Amino acid sequence: MEMALMAADGTLTSDVTDEQVRTACGAVAPFWLDIVDMDARGAALLTDAFKFHPLAVEDAEHFEQRPKHDDYDGFSHFVLYGANDEGTGSQEVHCFYAEPFLVTVRKIESKIFADMREHAAAWRHHADASSIMLFYRIADALVDSYFPMMARFDDDIDTIEEEILANPTEAQLKTLFAMKRQLVGLRKVITPERDMFATVAVGSSVLPGMSEDAERYFRDLYDHLIRLSDLVDSYRDLLTSAVDTHLSNVSNRLNVVMKQLAVIATVFLPLSFLTGFFGQNFAWLVGRLTSPEAFVGFGIGTEVVVFALLMMLFRKRHWLSS
Repeated sequence: MEMALMAADGTLTSDVTDEQVRTACGAVAPFWLDIVDMDARGAALLTDAFKFHPLAVEDAEHFEQRPKHDDYDGFSHFVLYGANDEGTGSQEVHCFYAEPFLVTVRKIESKIFADMREHAAAWRHHADASSIMLFYRIADALVDSYFPMMARFDDDIDTIEEEILANPTEAQLKTLFAMKRQLVGLRKVITPERDMFATVAVGSSVLPGMSEDAERYFRDLYDHLIRLSDLVDSYRDLLTSAVDTHLSNVSNRLNVVMKQLAVIATVFLPLSFLTGFFGQNFAWLVGRLTSPEAFVGFGIGTEVVVFALLMMLFRKRHWLSS
């Protein structure tokens, strides 16, 4: 387990001891405690030093929770999500917010939080260096991390649509279904998170230290989540359309192949009839095919004439076009 403590003056302390955390809890200045890969020691610290409810601490110990906001006596517990560093999925972050502190719990290191630590000194330059604004900045960074992922989705969908129109393959279909599954996973976290911050933005959930100016920031955060939710739904519709286009294109190509095979079979049908009919030993016919010219003109010429007539018929009805 790793812990880092950031004070209101921008001082960042890594490898924090339990005693330092307890000292910060006894002070009145706002601070931020960031915990990575929490173990039993960290859970005990949250329960004893911060007096968090055991149910909230248990949720932070066992991840894969849905986005939610639970109010307890003296603090609020948020489960937030943001894009992971690879941009292929989501990372889960538990936030314990109260005045004057904020505690974040996460499983792995993240570029989002690394950037927050690097700019820790900027916190003291804000007019409202409060825990509510720090909570907003963390939530905003997590939400905004999804927009580059959405931009890549847009580019990938455009690329795969062009490839489908040029040459549909089975690999493209697998890619489309994998992207749809990824969007379903994003929708499961973005939509509940949008609804959760809607209650905060309109004031249904009252957070300690929430000011009129802070509400404007949370309303902006809610607007970002609405945009993300709309993008996810739009991309799901585009992927569904791409799958339909792929299947339709494959079906059209199959129809063209079947038409070509039918043309070939139709060409050989009268030729087979002629060769079968004249293959019988008619005395009149055998007695008159006495020269090479008669054989070529009558035996082969009739088949060439039938083939030419069939080609004229096929072209007239546009059966030879793709």
